[in-house]
Order: sequence, then C-alpha cells, then structure tokens
Amino acid sequence: MVKPALRKQIAAYLEREHLLSQRRSCDLSGISRRTYRYKSIKPPDEDLIDKLTELAKNHLGYGFWKLYHKLRSSGHHWNHKKVYRVYKQLGMNIVKRSRRRLPTRIQQPIEIPPRSGECWSMDFMQDSLYCGQRFRLLNIADDYNREMVAMEIGYSIGGERVVRVLERLKEQGKKPLQIRVDNGPEFISKVFQRWAKENQVKIHYIQPGKPTQNSLIERINRSCREELLNPYIFDSLQQVEIKATQWQWEYNHQRPHKSLGYKSPKQFELMNYNN
Repeated sequence: MVKPALRKQIAAYLEREHLLSQRRSCDLSGISRRTYRYKSIKPPDEDLIDKLTELAKNHLGYGFWKLYHKLRSSGHHWNHKKVYRVYKQLGMNIVKRSRRRLPTRIQQPIEIPPRSGECWSMDFMQDSLYCGQRFRLLNIADDYNREMVAMEIGYSIGGERVVRVLERLKEQGKKPLQIRVDNGPEFISKVFQRWAKENQVKIHYIQPGKPTQNSLIERINRSCREELLNPYIFDSLQQVEIKATQWQWEYNHQRPHKSLGYKSPKQFELMNYNN
C-alpha cells in the first residue's frame, strides 16, 4: 500500500516535470486534491528541542518522566505524547549500558616459572576472512618455555568454549597451577571462574589497560600475526585451522627463540629435562 506522503510526492513530480494539471496529477497518483494541497499547521518543535536538550544536559540521569514534569513545572504545557516523540527523536530513550565494575587488580611482575605447567597465559586475537567475516583465535601458552599449548579458532569464542578447551587439555594431562589473563568478558565470566575454582587453578588478572603485564602471550600473538595471519588470505575457517595447526607445530618444535637460547620450546624443555 502506497503511503499518502509518497502519493503526494508523485503528484508533485508529475505536475513539475511533465507539466500536468494538478487535477490530472492527483488522479494519476491516486490522491485527492484536498490532501495534496494540505499544509501542516503544527507548530515547530525547535523550542521544545532546545528546552529538552538544556534540561537533559543540566540534569544527567533524568529519565523521560522526570524531564517531562520538569518542563511542566517550568510553565511549559506540551503534552507528554509530543514531548516523548521529540525525546525519542533526540535519541534520549537509548539505554546507555554501564561498564561492569572490576575488582582491584594488583600489579605483579612476570616471573618465569621453573618448570612446565606452573603458569599459562591466555589471550584472544581477531582477524577476518576474504569475504569480510571476522573470526577469533584463543592462544594458550606455557610461560616456562613459550610453548603454544592450544590454539582455538572460531567465529565466536565465549566463556563456555574456553572451558571446553581447558577440559580437553585436562583430559590430555595438561593443567596449570595458575593462568594469567586480561579482564575480557570470557575470562571474568562465571563459568570460567567456576571451572578454575573446581580445578584448583588460580586466575591472575592483569590490571585493566596494561597489556604489558601479559607480555609473554602478547609477544607470541605478534609472531602469530606476522607469520600466520598477515601472510595469508583465508577463504574459510577450515583453511585457518589447517594453517594454524601447521604453524603451531613448527612454532613448538622448530622455531628458534632468542629468549630460549635460540632453541624451540620443545628443544628447550627436553634440554632442561635431561639436565
């Protein structure tokens, strides 16, 4: 069904561009001449907009009804329907979500653990396929020898999936005493905290906005970006998983690390195990 406003525009176009009479233009567009000639007599909303904007600026946190009654008490007699229409047009009805308050995070220096499995670091990365679809990587590394313990890839990785990855590693006999993470929603989720408590794994949260406090995994993320994500264009998530598996194996078994005396993580672990 064509709206009257659109019919009015069509009639005006026929009258202007094709030099038709007003009667003929209205007949062709299906609108009455009375409706076509009607001019709104509604008063402009500029005064209401100015007053409402000023009140909202001076009274932060006021909702619609408080602003409305404030207008009424100031001597303005706009009814609530008109005020609410302008209130919505100004976008004041959009609820602003407050950020979740985090408990105080204590700064702790990074100490390289003396053996494997004592402390892991976890962090997320993000990239996109050729089609523009974004995907995420969850990287888990052992702080002792920088070994990539796991790489999880998916379009969406929430707290429950993080726990599934950790459970899979636990079934393989891999479980740390401590995990260092940032304050992302996946890591402060109840499901992740519950898993850590049940498995007696301590969670060490870095301070918000201080990624250097998780510098070990940040350095690994940089290598992952430069050696895996940037050189290739991926058409599908399956391609990412194949390349990531290859890169993870090479990273753990063959790639020399300056911080490990130019040994790979597995070579470094084996050398120290024999000693």
